[in-house]
Amino acid sequence: MTARHRLWVAVAVLAALLTAGLLLVPGDDPAPQAAAPTSTSATPAVSGQAPVEVRIPAIDARSSLVPLGVNADGTVEVPPVDQPLQAGWYRHGPAPGDVGPAVLLGHVDGGGRPGVFHRLSELTAGDLVEVTRHDLTAATFTVRRVDRVAKRDFPTDAVYGETATPQLRLITCGGAFDQATGDYEDNVIVYAELT
Repeated sequence: MTARHRLWVAVAVLAALLTAGLLLVPGDDPAPQAAAPTSTSATPAVSGQAPVEVRIPAIDARSSLVPLGVNADGTVEVPPVDQPLQAGWYRHGPAPGDVGPAVLLGHVDGGGRPGVFHRLSELTAGDLVEVTRHDLTAATFTVRRVDRVAKRDFPTDAVYGETATPQLRLITCGGAFDQATGDYEDNVIVYAELT
């Protein structure tokens, strides 16, 4: 990533955080991820097999998947916060099972209720994530690691960067809840590989 791209990402993240701080309701999880990639080699899904459902047996999580894009301010769309059990797929990246990092986002909570990814931080290496695609085939991924990072240090390259194999990223909010901004301070990011 060039210095210019890094600067753009930093500006986009800062703008997203400032905007989110003004628009949030305390206790809601509006933005599991602060900014969309400004440049990525991940192209839209090669197979065209959009995912329709995610299941994570180890934490008893299951949701249909809605396609997510990019907001006008450069932030990634998230599922509606008033539907905290709804997860979504970043449609500008690969579909789960295609080469590259497919990205799924979900809320940790919303409207005073636990969200679909409320227990995401409990996953450990070896846990399975099952994604059903439009043609009803399943892509099963094995968790390799779970990270918690400050939103200001969001690892855009690690999440969206080019990979030689099919990978999956699951993202939600985590860490302490900042009453002043009305947002969680961190992101929980799960990295998984196609099994």
